Amino acid sequence: MSTENLAQQDAIAKLKEMVDTMDIGMLGSYPQATGFIHAVPMSRQEVDDEGAIWFLFSTESDTYSHFEQDKKASLLYSDIGSYSFLSINGHAEVSRDKERIDKYWNKMMEGWFEKGKDDPRIRVLKVVPAEAHYWDNKSNKLVTLLKVAVSAVTGQKNDSGRQGDLDF
Repeated sequence: MSTENLAQQDAIAKLKEMVDTMDIGMLGSYPQATGFIHAVPMSRQEVDDEGAIWFLFSTESDTYSHFEQDKKASLLYSDIGSYSFLSINGHAEVSRDKERIDKYWNKMMEGWFEKGKDDPRIRVLKVVPAEAHYWDNKSNKLVTLLKVAVSAVTGQKNDSGRQGDLDF
């Protein structure tokens, strides 16, 4: 696996491509009581032009109360079909931005917020990445495993994919 660190617009483009492809990731917050990560699955609403990842969530969630105490956020994405992975650490910004709520509202949200877009519990979460690392294979899991096995037997290096840091 080769290393390809990306910066600025290339890093944002890679982040956007991977998050949009994987969609659902594990969002981690850090409760003060334990200090351990608290992770929940979340579907992104958007990755903007600066690389921020946007979500809608509820004030009744543990995640919301954790972000009131500590703004650190982690996002972990994986696509086992393509054997691609993404790890992001950053900071959370929580708001009641009505324009964003309107923009991101969809049928799926109705299941979470019975009172619709005006539900007083609904919040907008913006995760601003501070650091990220990706693993992106050029082929699917089976082909990657075969390449690794061939490399182990023959001693020859293979180009099974790329990994690197994303610098914003």
